[in-house]
Amino acid sequence: MAPNLFRLLLVIVTLYAFLRGGREERAAAALCLVAAISTTLLLAPLNQRFSAIEIDVLAVDTALFVGFLIIALRSPRFWPLWISGLQLTTIMGHAMKGLEADLLPKAYAAALNFWAYPIVLILGIATWRSQRRSRASDQRPLLR
Repeated sequence: MAPNLFRLLLVIVTLYAFLRGGREERAAAALCLVAAISTTLLLAPLNQRFSAIEIDVLAVDTALFVGFLIIALRSPRFWPLWISGLQLTTIMGHAMKGLEADLLPKAYAAALNFWAYPIVLILGIATWRSQRRSRASDQRPLLR
């Protein structure tokens, strides 16, 4: 149930960001969507999933972090720093499995999946705020 809830949330927020967000929101939404699809395609077979470090998922998570960090470094907004930090926390889940090989697969999976929800929620809020800023600037009278 939880993966389907996340997928639904991701689709809704991604569409919202593409339709109403600014450049940064659309870029972050595209990164989230590509990362989610890539992760689904690259996960180990079900009977082996999360029993060892998911190297392919680590690569996707690292690329997503770099993408978020590039957005954060170029943006005047604060929200990209938040999602970059949360994505870094996800990468630390991989490090945790590397340091503690006996870590239960469910705990490892939870460490990787948990932060995706707040990232998508922050993106949704950022899109809403971007839309409000855009509307407010459209309503301001031009100075002559």
